[in-house]
Amino acid sequence: MTDVIRDLEVDKPYNHLPLLPPPVEQMESIAILKQESKAAVAVAELKGLAKTLPNQGILINAIVLKEAQASSEIENIITTHDRLYQAIAATSVQPDPATKEVLRYREALLHGFREIKERGFLNTNSICRIQAILEENEAGIRQLPGTALKNDATGTTIYTPPDDKEALTKLMRNLEEYLNEGPADISPFIRMAIQHYQFESIHPFYDGNGRTGRILNVLYLILHQQLDIPILFLSGYIIAHKAAYYRLLQEVRTTGNWEAWILYMLQATEKTARKTIEQINAIHLLFEQIQQKVKQEAPKIYSKDLIEQLFVHPYTKIEYITNGLSVERKAASRYLKTLQQTGVLSLRTIGKENIYINDALYSILRNS
Repeated sequence: MTDVIRDLEVDKPYNHLPLLPPPVEQMESIAILKQESKAAVAVAELKGLAKTLPNQGILINAIVLKEAQASSEIENIITTHDRLYQAIAATSVQPDPATKEVLRYREALLHGFREIKERGFLNTNSICRIQAILEENEAGIRQLPGTALKNDATGTTIYTPPDDKEALTKLMRNLEEYLNEGPADISPFIRMAIQHYQFESIHPFYDGNGRTGRILNVLYLILHQQLDIPILFLSGYIIAHKAAYYRLLQEVRTTGNWEAWILYMLQATEKTARKTIEQINAIHLLFEQIQQKVKQEAPKIYSKDLIEQLFVHPYTKIEYITNGLSVERKAASRYLKTLQQTGVLSLRTIGKENIYINDALYSILRNS
């Protein structure tokens, strides 16, 4: 089984992987500590701002779907926001294979989030369950040799991950301990960068390692109380700086250049948090604008809970309103038609279903 890395210069094969943690002096340079402080401030602001929205489900649904799309795009699994929302809302429409894969990513991420909330830890079995949902198979940890990461253009092997069963077991057990405990005197943001490198270098699965590893990043921050909900995802930053991402991963393996890798991940964390803050502020403002519009133009149907439903489900339908508000279909239909008449929603017939779209919110999510 071969995974492909793109946009990466060929380097010597390297098949030895030390256990965690790395030496402390490699994790705490002045540059790292300065950047860690910036990342921590940005994430703390994001965590606090998320609590100001009337319903955090707005963020979870929207941002998780965006991450599913972006993380899958790194693996050349391409779909659109519109197809994703259609696939969720319009049950009469059969999604294409790429859209199905992205929706599985969303399912896997939310499964991992539920496991953390219920269990309070991450272990190898948890990680295997996430990957199994992603790939729709139960192959589990690699049992056979032959996995290699290769240059897409030349076919040259860049990195051969460990393939000895005993070594893989030992490495995963060590990673599991690091995920749940780790050195308490090292910032969780620095530890996140380290665990991500280690997971991708162990490369424990035949397929789905990249996407599983990116899911683990946000779960790690939730596990260590830096976030309450999964709303910080680095895939967009990685897409924009993909060559550096793969180059710096490889430099840790070949030269032990931890500083550059950790700085990359900390910068990704800070910049992504800042962008997500901008997105939340835009959603917050739009919520207030629509709230006022409905109060003024359709006061008979106004309720804050109704407005929330339009944000939790940017593509909505009668069933969502009946379930979300515990009202009859006739009332839900009247609400949606009134909101369409006021210009809050637009109507699209998809297959045999009427889907009402919060176009202003969709625009924010699509362009973020």
